[in-house]
Amino acid sequence: MTSPATRLPVSLEFFPPKTPEGVIKLAAMRRELYELGPQFCSVTYGAGGSTQDGTLQTVQAILSEGREGAPHFSCIGASRESIRAKLAQFKAAGIRRIVALRGDLPSGYGFGAGASGEFNHASDLVAFIRAETGDQFHIEVSAYPEMHPQARSPQADLQAFATKVRAGASSALTQMIFNSDAYARFVDEVQALGLDIPVVPGIMPITNASGLLRFADNCGCDIPRWIRLRLLSFGDDTASIKAFGVEVVSSLCERLRASGAPGLHFYTMNQSAATLAIARNLGL
Repeated sequence: MTSPATRLPVSLEFFPPKTPEGVIKLAAMRRELYELGPQFCSVTYGAGGSTQDGTLQTVQAILSEGREGAPHFSCIGASRESIRAKLAQFKAAGIRRIVALRGDLPSGYGFGAGASGEFNHASDLVAFIRAETGDQFHIEVSAYPEMHPQARSPQADLQAFATKVRAGASSALTQMIFNSDAYARFVDEVQALGLDIPVVPGIMPITNASGLLRFADNCGCDIPRWIRLRLLSFGDDTASIKAFGVEVVSSLCERLRASGAPGLHFYTMNQSAATLAIARNLGL
């Protein structure tokens, strides 16, 4: 069992439900996960802000449950006026934390001159939020220890991250990782640039092998070969996949804790069982 002195802060990510039944199910999942005492709960935003109403409604539900809710906030296709209006809406709703992102381009959306609106990068959004609202919001940004899939090089990606930090980011959440060495190296490189910012690793519980591997390939996340082969060897044996996933991810989290990670950010996929099992293994 972990002692209180080594207990890591935990945060959770959800996505907005699309049906009334999904809303009820997610509320039940949240109640189970609140056992972990999350520092905050973030809620994702679809490409081009396609789920922004559902995002805000889910964050408001989290706030009403006495927890801190943080909407993902993307800037692709946005104008300064639309961002300003959304910030006012967040402030009125009692939101104090934002996950500021460039955002994925919607399908068929060009990226030529002016196509992305008035904000080309997440750093532009961070700088605008700070200029408009000062210290009103705690601003989370994304980090890619294994390089953003659209970056020109690891060095260029690191500099893009540094630009977000210098624009006023408060802390960072990494994309899902399965390689603790990549995380530790990234943190060392961030600190070598003189950037004093918490970088919290993103943790993806393993519950579905094919979906996880496909998503990892799309976002440039390295899943070690031995893990891939083991997952594929289970075929459709869901129980074995989940048991193996809990074991592997718990071990990963222990290594991250040992390397000095300031917290763990769980990508829950609106499910509770795997995240709770990992947290219990860690004494959280």
